[in-house]
Formats: sequence, structure tokens, C-alpha cells
Amino acid sequence: IAFNDVDFCLRLRARGYRIVYTPYAEFLHWESASRGLEDTREKGGRFWAEVNYVKARWPAELAADPFYNPNLALSENLFTLASPPRTELRPWTKS
Repeated sequence: IAFNDVDFCLRLRARGYRIVYTPYAEFLHWESASRGLEDTREKGGRFWAEVNYVKARWPAELAADPFYNPNLALSENLFTLASPPRTELRPWTKS
């Protein structure tokens, strides 16, 4: 439930489809609208089971997501700078 959109996109890519972006489409994503907040022990347990499912089902894809900046961390602290950087490519240096 928590990552059904991510899982769907990864399944499409696994079948050879491409995810295309257009600035002319508008989509509304009402996060958690149908299931509510993760505010109970039961819901929290379900959420972490879903996190573990996605990590187990798509480990290579999550580690090499072409849409996630390689300078950012993959730890639980997402969107922070990776230290050391996850890429050897440093375009500002001469090879």
C-alpha cells in the first residue's frame, strides 16, 4: 500500500516500458488519504513490512535509481549528502 506507486513504476521498467514526464499533466497524490496516518503500532508495523518488501523486491533498482542524485545518501536519512560520494564520476576534475 505504502509504495504501490513506486512498485508499479519499477514493474513497468522491468518490462521494458519507460516512465515519461510531461509538464502539461497535473496529477494529485493524496498521500495516505485512503488509509490514514501511520499512527498506531499495527499501522507502523504494516508500513515497515512494506518498506522491507520493496527493499527485498528491488534491491538493485533502488541502489542504482537513475532519478536519484548520486551525491545524495541512500541511508534512512534521505536527501542528505552522501559521505563519501556514491559515484566516482567527478565532472569538475580532469581525468
